[in-house]
Amino acid sequence: QVQLVESGGGLVQAGGSLRLSCAASGRTFSSYVMGWFRQAPGKEREFVAAISYHGGSIYYADSVKGRFTISRDNAKNTMYLRMNSLKPEDTAVYYCAADPIWYSDYDVRGMDYWGKGTLVTVSS
Repeated sequence: QVQLVESGGGLVQAGGSLRLSCAASGRTFSSYVMGWFRQAPGKEREFVAAISYHGGSIYYADSVKGRFTISRDNAKNTMYLRMNSLKPEDTAVYYCAADPIWYSDYDVRGMDYWGKGTLVTVSS
């Protein structure tokens, strides 16, 4: 199994930027597809982005495409989410997730392992 811990959340003004980190421990980090999901107050969890084992394949939710960038550093067992041009509707708890298998529909199926989340609040 893999254990995941998010960090980097906080309060930011609309138009600002944040970088989230996800530190992984346990099994070999590079054997997992990694992803970010978020859950806004009163809403269901939604997919944000996913990155394959060595970063060769990436996909994003349409709502964040062009503003967010997912990346990973396998030597540091860490994944990142750079968030630019933040909007109030990006306010949510952001969750790091991992899955041993690459799929193209994490927006539907989710992933197998989850962190506890980090809160991002974007003020207008």
